[in-house]
Amino acid sequence: METQGDDRRIAVIIEDDADIRHLLETVLTQAGFEAIATANGADGVEAVRTRSPLVVTLDVSMPGMDGFETAKRIRAFSSAYIVMLTARNEEIDTLQGLEAGADDYITKPFRPRELRARIEAMLRRPRQTATDAGSPASGSASAATTAGTATTDQAITANDAAASGAIAGTGARPDGDWLEHNGLRVNPDMRLALLGRDGAEHELELTRTEFDLLAALVASRRRVRSKSDLALLLRGESYVTDHYVSDADKRAVEVHMGNLRRKLGDSITSPRWLETVRGVGYRLAAPSER
Repeated sequence: METQGDDRRIAVIIEDDADIRHLLETVLTQAGFEAIATANGADGVEAVRTRSPLVVTLDVSMPGMDGFETAKRIRAFSSAYIVMLTARNEEIDTLQGLEAGADDYITKPFRPRELRARIEAMLRRPRQTATDAGSPASGSASAATTAGTATTDQAITANDAAASGAIAGTGARPDGDWLEHNGLRVNPDMRLALLGRDGAEHELELTRTEFDLLAALVASRRRVRSKSDLALLLRGESYVTDHYVSDADKRAVEVHMGNLRRKLGDSITSPRWLETVRGVGYRLAAPSER
């Protein structure tokens, strides 16, 4: 969809391989983005700072500043969606990428249609707040949100539904009510998670994905959510069996859940909030009187 001026969707490509860089330019341009191509981490960070993109594709194995460090620097000031592209497929690499601030992680060689589908799925999810990204520039978040309105009618409709119900499939109420459990309070509409500690309530600094997972599990109460189910939820898809969920998608859910537990200070063996159902998925832990 063609748009003019600041309303045009912008994507920054950070990739040192010229052939892949040109392929990404083609794919993203066909998807309706103005593609800004860079060949190294330093130039990529500067492009993100000056152009305030909606999406960043980021190669991991670059000379000098690698993709992990580049993602951390971008995430320090930008709320852009980051998709890491890499030939590495080890779990530790996925963990490093997600912890550095990536929203998705795709191994090479990748299929252009899959990349486009994953990006469009991310665009259907609510934009993160400043808290989610640490301390991004407000202008970047604002420009990215504005750019997001240039999506197709289908994506806009899905975004509106996500904003009113928070997460597709969670059953969260659209009236702004708080969901509460064992001293944890979550407001899907405001995208806030507050945790009571030491007699005071503290706001949890969660990424977009961590918040989506937490909101889904709190809203589902004791109903088990499978890893496949949660992976589809994060991609903006519903409970249907014809969507493929890879092992990498499931591992990504595991990584995000581990990060979420760490931020909550939750125990795997004696959980207060997030309980693992072995071989199936996750659910909210039993109510506690503590």
